[in-house]
Amino acid sequence: MSGSQLWDDVDFYFTSHLSPDDEALQAALRESEANDLPHVNVTPNQGKLLQLLAQVQDARSILEIGTLGGYSTIWLARALPEDGRLISLEYSARHAEVAVRNIARAGLERLVEVRVGPALESLPKLADENPAPFDLVFIDADKANNPHYVEWALRLTRTGSLIIIDNVVRGGRVADAESSEPDVVGTRAAIELIAAHPRLSGTAIQTVGSKGYDGFALARVLA
Repeated sequence: MSGSQLWDDVDFYFTSHLSPDDEALQAALRESEANDLPHVNVTPNQGKLLQLLAQVQDARSILEIGTLGGYSTIWLARALPEDGRLISLEYSARHAEVAVRNIARAGLERLVEVRVGPALESLPKLADENPAPFDLVFIDADKANNPHYVEWALRLTRTGSLIIIDNVVRGGRVADAESSEPDVVGTRAAIELIAAHPRLSGTAIQTVGSKGYDGFALARVLA
């Protein structure tokens, strides 16, 4: 059995017992595929991890940077209380339309707002609204801008908030200090920002599974 097949089998075992998709989640994946969205959504067990982290945080407000078809958004929004709020920023209007339909089908439209446009334009506008600090920020957008997203996350959170960055391993390329590829440069800059910033304490974890060789970073906001 190949390594990748073994990873798939283990993922299937864990997912089937601990984070099975329900109809709303399956429909979100079907709708995303039918509209030719990139196949880069989180896996079910990663979605469940996001939900659990939001619940551990007792999150009442969540910021997501990168909506895609709303699959991760659904997992996160399900962790919120009835008066919670999730704002998700999506570059593509077409992706956002799919996400809004998927979120509504899941019965979560009262909790979730999807804003369309480049995140680095949406974030200053959001800051100008002076929102209550977000308890959790999930960053899963263009990797070249990861350090900028971390900086904005710091502005929009509070002591004790959690920042999560997805896809930080880049197939192992993140270890290449000589790389000039934008996704690697941006990801390394975000990791190094977390390491150096006095208000952040973080770590990064490598993973294997149905998405191959991947990983994520976690950072807690300090006083």
